[in-house]
Amino acid sequence: MNAIDMTKLDLEACKAQAAAYHKQGFNCAQAVACSLAPALGFDTDTAFRILEGFGAGMGGMTETCGALSGAVAILGLLNSEGMENPTTKRHSYKLSREAAARFKDKNTTTICRELKGVGSDAGPIRSCPGCIDDAVEIAIQIIKEQQA
Repeated sequence: MNAIDMTKLDLEACKAQAAAYHKQGFNCAQAVACSLAPALGFDTDTAFRILEGFGAGMGGMTETCGALSGAVAILGLLNSEGMENPTTKRHSYKLSREAAARFKDKNTTTICRELKGVGSDAGPIRSCPGCIDDAVEIAIQIIKEQQA
């Protein structure tokens, strides 16, 4: 696992930064990843660029929630040992499944259109800002558990 600056991994500060990014026009995936990237030693501009196509449920297809995708990307970046050791992907998959399970426990689904209530008479389950908060919180929880 890569080095983490725990002083930059403050839950409320990361949530506030993610919310600010979202208000600036970042998609949900970018908001989550860019709020967490500095604590993990990753460049926010690179995170922004990589996650540009993951908003609105992957390119506007309203599939997997972008906020969750941003959390999964950060967990993969944190866990991966790079091309020299491609065997770390199994553990990254485990972390991804854990993040998705926790997100689904909180929100009943990981699907963007269901979260937004698209085509549902019941309306939205969770707002994008709420999903961003949840994804930041879940990513931080998992990161801290991996450090313990």
